[in-house]
Amino acid sequence: MAKKLLYSDAVAELEKILAELDGNTEINMELISEKVKRAAVLLEVCKKQLHEIDTDLEKILENLD
Repeated sequence: MAKKLLYSDAVAELEKILAELDGNTEINMELISEKVKRAAVLLEVCKKQLHEIDTDLEKILENLD
């Protein structure tokens, strides 16, 4: 079973991809496509984890009332 990617790791990888794409004017289209696809996966991981945290926090706050 694959290890769950942590939010902080996903953000770090996204930042690395952005730096690679931003700093390289001679990057080939296949590499750009691969990087963009990976970035989309990472963004989905971040979005899912943020949604889970939001849901958990709402439940905790509801129980405080």
